[in-house]
Amino acid sequence: MFSRIRSDIQCILDRDPAARTTWEVLTCYPGLHALIFHRRAHWFWNNGFKWLGRFVSHVGRFFTGIEIHPGAKIGERVFFDHAMGVVVGETAEIGDGCTIYQGVTLGGTSLYKGEKRHPTLGRNVVVSAGAKVLGGFVVGDGAKIGSNAVVIKPVPAGATAVGIPARIIPSKVGESADVTRGTGFSAYGITLDDDPLGQAMKGLVENASSQEHQIALLWEAIEKLSVTQNPQSPRRDCVPADAALTETFEAEKLNQLIGK
Repeated sequence: MFSRIRSDIQCILDRDPAARTTWEVLTCYPGLHALIFHRRAHWFWNNGFKWLGRFVSHVGRFFTGIEIHPGAKIGERVFFDHAMGVVVGETAEIGDGCTIYQGVTLGGTSLYKGEKRHPTLGRNVVVSAGAKVLGGFVVGDGAKIGSNAVVIKPVPAGATAVGIPARIIPSKVGESADVTRGTGFSAYGITLDDDPLGQAMKGLVENASSQEHQIALLWEAIEKLSVTQNPQSPRRDCVPADAALTETFEAEKLNQLIGK
């Protein structure tokens, strides 16, 4: 038990630059206290003392502001950072090395008892502030859930989920799409990549701009050809008066409007 607590304290010291000493973490970090309460409640739950498990869980919720059902399974080196208002459902599973921030819900969408209703988080998953992960699916190893995202479908390993409902930014060359690719940990699940919807809009804008450029070049070529064939009457024979010989598509302005 004490070796596991030491491991939990060390993971907090590694991931939170505000944590200064072991004593500070042991006495002032509700995320650590919530884990200690949960392990006792989970032991009671698994050994047939259901009410006692729920009561210990309730006491832990009162003191820490973190609600973890005693039936939930939590691995080693899990860090609940700040974590006020976190809710972890009965059949949820949290893998080793995960980081969960404040306001997160690992909830279920089914009302049937006995089935897997809550999500399973793989190893080293980051679930950022306010995110809701709802359903009995798997979030793969090393995945990131962005702030306030609402995730209702599986997330591949190493990918990042952002938005409502969540859209997936796939991993690149086997790496997570986060800002700290060298360390493997991304505080609050921050990503260098844009929102997928924004990327799609930017691609459409740039494609439209490219097409207008190509059309303008074609009309210029037709105009030159008409001048060569009929020097006395340029443009009017082959090029319509309203032909767009110059580009007017404001791609940069549109990209600014969509935040790109």
